[in-house]
Amino acid sequence: MTRLTRRGALGLGAAGFSAAACTTLGGEADYGGNAAFSHGVASGDPTQTAVILWTRVTPEAAGPVPVKWNVARDAAMKDVVKTGVFITGSERDYTVKIDVDGLEAGQVYYYWFTAGKASSPGGVTRTLPATGMADYRMAVVSCSNWPFGYFNVYREIAKRGQSSVIDAVIHLGDYIYEYGVTGYGGVVGKELGRNHAPETEIVSLADYRARHAQYKSDPDLQAAHGVAPWFCTWDDHESANNSYRTGAENHQPETEGGWTERKAQAVQAYLEWMPVRDPVPGRPREAIWRKFDIGDLATLFLLESRLVGRGEDLTFDEMFMAPDAERPAIAERLKAKINDPQRSMLGVEQEAWLADALKQSTAAGRKWQVLGNQVTMAKVRMPDLQSGLSADKYAKVSQGSKRYYSTARYGFEWNLDAWSGFPQARERLYAAAKAANARLVTLTGDTHTAWANQLHDNSGQQRGVEFGCTSVTSPGAGDSVPFEELNWLMPEANNEVLYYNAFAKGFTLLTLKTDEVEAEFVKVSTVRSRNYFASTDAKFIARKNEVGGMGGLQKIMGGPLVTSG
Repeated sequence: MTRLTRRGALGLGAAGFSAAACTTLGGEADYGGNAAFSHGVASGDPTQTAVILWTRVTPEAAGPVPVKWNVARDAAMKDVVKTGVFITGSERDYTVKIDVDGLEAGQVYYYWFTAGKASSPGGVTRTLPATGMADYRMAVVSCSNWPFGYFNVYREIAKRGQSSVIDAVIHLGDYIYEYGVTGYGGVVGKELGRNHAPETEIVSLADYRARHAQYKSDPDLQAAHGVAPWFCTWDDHESANNSYRTGAENHQPETEGGWTERKAQAVQAYLEWMPVRDPVPGRPREAIWRKFDIGDLATLFLLESRLVGRGEDLTFDEMFMAPDAERPAIAERLKAKINDPQRSMLGVEQEAWLADALKQSTAAGRKWQVLGNQVTMAKVRMPDLQSGLSADKYAKVSQGSKRYYSTARYGFEWNLDAWSGFPQARERLYAAAKAANARLVTLTGDTHTAWANQLHDNSGQQRGVEFGCTSVTSPGAGDSVPFEELNWLMPEANNEVLYYNAFAKGFTLLTLKTDEVEAEFVKVSTVRSRNYFASTDAKFIARKNEVGGMGGLQKIMGGPLVTSG
């Protein structure tokens, strides 16, 4: 039996724990063919007594493959506590996903898979604590577009997981992107020799499966999955850009078929390839909202804001294309649509579930109610670039960016694809938080920029705080408006925005404590080279009030402070 060290279990050694290089651990499943584990291992959705374990086996020959899974208490993998066999095949793209139950709360476990003589890398996972107020640390991440650069952010998360700095990872969506090599990111991908496969935009089930397989072939992503359990939810690019219940901006029915069919293919591939629990029976397969209690400390709510309840996509296109004299009237018609009380982000069922679950969390005495949310919640308007930039710099801003930044002149919030396009739904969420006396900590991805925001309802009462993580690789606002003034023009223009970084690539390290929440904004120096260093750009804390609610955000550090090399 090959001894697996902790470093090997995390997949971070020089050679890792290679299926080709190691003998079988824990005996062989009854499989006589040759196979490999080329896409790593992952765990997710931990509870106090269970966790999802995931891998994908690649057999030389088609047909059913019995895969043995093993769970141990120790890094040497001698104290095996759970084992079993999962039979996979082409009907699920040879993925393996097991909901292992009967585990102990608040424990570290080590796991691996075998198929015949092939062994997977080893992984480390953790169950949630049943009680207590111990600190809980999560790396919050989103928007990992393959061709735009190397996954150095995942590598940095893996390093910190190896050092037990993090307990879990939250991925807020855009884990994959749907574009082909001529689409978004294709030019940079060609420069780096790192472009999408398949080469065309993904539409079919085979396409979505192949794209997931490409992303999970990345060693840095594999390493990050191997060090901690992940809590995952999707945003739009797991299906198509700016998706909603009945369509998407990047879906053309005349050439790409029906949206219902494409959505179903995207969801099936996601559920096959990601370490998430399938929706409970009776729900649509895309209804992946769920919650997790972290001891007595917090409840984490993972929201679904794309495919179940989201209303039709609204844009500024008509206003931008009209003559200047006609724009005010068009703007008023658009505002009426935006403010329709029937307009929904989450849908009736999920709104009711969240309102009830918030009350359950606070009634149980949990200190924090954390929303794993995809898009920006704060009330944000675009800054005036013309007055904020020098004449020379403003002249270099593209016409498209100038139009987009001009929306504040007509009284609009900045992004109709975010909660800004669903203001009545946002107020309903805030009302639910008020009724529950919740302390909302909203986590946000999508924008490829870093945010620290204070959230207020329409009466001006603070309802929580928001921490927006920047991207793994996808370009932010600073890539289209490459002037450092942008980082302070946005906070100056918005009372709810305290911190904004339009240039960084990185993640947010969120630490939940009994009396405060700390958000550390970590950035990497580059994603265009595999050589990088990481630093802390800023830290913020929010403290709870004893009478309920929470205090405002306080900045406790402004970077850069180099934290690793």
